[in-house]
Amino acid sequence: MVKSANGIHVNKQRWKIFLSLMVLIVIAISLTVSNNFVAKIGEREKSKAKQWVEAINKKGELVQLSNAIFSELKRKEKQKIDLVVEAQKILLTKSDLSKNQDVEFSLSIIQSNTEIPVVLLTEENNVMQYRNMDSLFRGISSFSEKDSICILKASKWENIGQYRIIEYLDGEFLKFVFGNSFELDRLQRESALLISSFNNEIKDNKALIPVMLWDVSSDSLEASNLDLSEAESKLLRQEWKLDNTPLVFDFGTGKKELYFSDSDELIYLQWIPSIQFAVLAMLILLGYFIFSTYRKAEQKRVWAGMAKETAHQLGTPLSSLMGWQAHLESLKVDPMVTTEMKKDLVRLERITDRFSKIGSEAKLEQKDISSTIENNLEYLRARLSNKVELIFHSDLEQTDSVAHNASLIDWVVENLCKNAVDAMQGDGKLEVKIYNQKTNIVIDFIDSGKGISTKDQKAIFEPGFSTKKRGWGLGLALVKRIIEEHHSGKVFVASSKIGHGTTFRILLAKL
Repeated sequence: MVKSANGIHVNKQRWKIFLSLMVLIVIAISLTVSNNFVAKIGEREKSKAKQWVEAINKKGELVQLSNAIFSELKRKEKQKIDLVVEAQKILLTKSDLSKNQDVEFSLSIIQSNTEIPVVLLTEENNVMQYRNMDSLFRGISSFSEKDSICILKASKWENIGQYRIIEYLDGEFLKFVFGNSFELDRLQRESALLISSFNNEIKDNKALIPVMLWDVSSDSLEASNLDLSEAESKLLRQEWKLDNTPLVFDFGTGKKELYFSDSDELIYLQWIPSIQFAVLAMLILLGYFIFSTYRKAEQKRVWAGMAKETAHQLGTPLSSLMGWQAHLESLKVDPMVTTEMKKDLVRLERITDRFSKIGSEAKLEQKDISSTIENNLEYLRARLSNKVELIFHSDLEQTDSVAHNASLIDWVVENLCKNAVDAMQGDGKLEVKIYNQKTNIVIDFIDSGKGISTKDQKAIFEPGFSTKKRGWGLGLALVKRIIEEHHSGKVFVASSKIGHGTTFRILLAKL
């Protein structure tokens, strides 16, 4: 049962009031919550996060500076030890009068080394000489114990590449092994404590923003104030990298990257407006859907009412004209006149029948749609310009029947053909093809007209849209209504190119 216009309007107004109230309530609640979060958490959290990141950055710069100083000290020690090695070579090799060997100068270089511990070993790994090892010998007087300490330390230094091979006789070699100065070792221990303090500060930062210190060389997590698995840390790293540029450090043990994110409170604060808009959007979409449904119901009532009224208005003069046509036949007027007049009256009767059917539930019959379309095209062929070449082709078998209303399908064909002829300005080629496509019967109307722009393709089926100055814009709207609402099919522009024509396509479901 169709609702009255008044009922539809009343329901629409109720929905408008209800949705308006819902929107106002949601907006009021959302704004209250947002303001509370902004006032109590927003600025405070942002300020803390910014200060902490700046502090971490400064501390990282301090560590970097310390490591740069240690690297420079180590470089200078390496230069010094290289001099000592060269001096040691001069003292150990045979004296050659052909060479300018300043033994006293070499000896002074070796004696000037009062900081870097060195051990000279034979090929059998026996201690030959050592220097600056006294701090390791405290409380030890035995030479064998001292040699053991020297060999142990030398082995450790050799493993990290701190040694040189000296050839003092032909085929005879000594190993010159050296460590870092005790002052450099002390500074490096303090640097390690500084780095450890840096990492601990990250781990202990539970109340502030989430952070992760990432070791680039091993591609692994080094420190964080979150309890994360390896997979979780890698996933978060990618997410945080998109939100904030990581701070980069190098503590001398490899490149490090500090990733950080907003606190939970700030994240919630960021999400609240999104949730507000999402809820509002849902309400708007719901309102649009409801109002659109009622609008379409009203449009259908208008369509049905206009169609029925048109059929009713045409019925009376049509009956009169049919009577006059019969009277002319009885007067034995030229048969060609009465025959053509009868054809047009039959046509007019079919048009009246169409308006009657489009305003109500159309009755569909299962039959050959090719015959329906071909018969209609034959009628149109006689009424089209000789300059229009009309071609019809069907690949359907007799068993390929489609449930359709012949009268309404004729209307569709007429509208599409007239539309094509107008596009070709009465001169061109119009081809109608029917063929199978999986579960559908496809009907293509291909013209060689001026084409349709991409922008207009989306609007041509809307009621009132027309590119002609005197057009009502109802032809294609009727086509869409007949195909989609009465035959549950689809009609659309399959292809169109400006200056090269257009293809309209109809899809109707097979049995």
